[in-house]
Amino acid sequence: MTTLYVYPDSQPDQGRHIDDDAAITRILADAGIGFERWDASQELPPGADQEAILAAYADDVERLKRERGFTTADVVRLTPEHPQRAEFREKFLDEHTHSEDEVRFFVEGSGLFCLHIDGEVLGLHAEAGDLIAVPAGTRHWFDMGPAPHFTAIRLFTNTEGWVAQFTGDGIARRFPMLDALPGQAQ
Repeated sequence: MTTLYVYPDSQPDQGRHIDDDAAITRILADAGIGFERWDASQELPPGADQEAILAAYADDVERLKRERGFTTADVVRLTPEHPQRAEFREKFLDEHTHSEDEVRFFVEGSGLFCLHIDGEVLGLHAEAGDLIAVPAGTRHWFDMGPAPHFTAIRLFTNTEGWVAQFTGDGIARRFPMLDALPGQAQ
């Protein structure tokens, strides 16, 4: 179930959680974050590569490219067996920003997408079917947990793909990670 955790940015132990999609959409929209629920019912075989995954969702990807000016799309897919899972987890765990909008559509599994906005941390436990659109310059981090299981399509206007500017703020390490959320022990 998609859940939004809302914390004061100075009190990681004072969070509340919201499970209602309409409330999640409204809270994120008020913070300038796009959130939509899409159909993620395409059956993907365990070994599906990037081309097969993009082909399965080609209509939606092409529509987003036209509507928002994206030029490229790629796929990030991590499983508990991935040999670089710990390295990739560390890469995304530190607070950072991007010079372009960051859009992710989760087609399998889940992850914790945290946004640091106006004195709050909004932690979206995104699952298959969730699309999140984060405006350029928004401070955020992503936790896939120690045993990741997710596939996400990422869209870019920058042909270089994922380019982060790290803030140097250790805030991400002070808030609950994916495996510490209720019902998420991995």
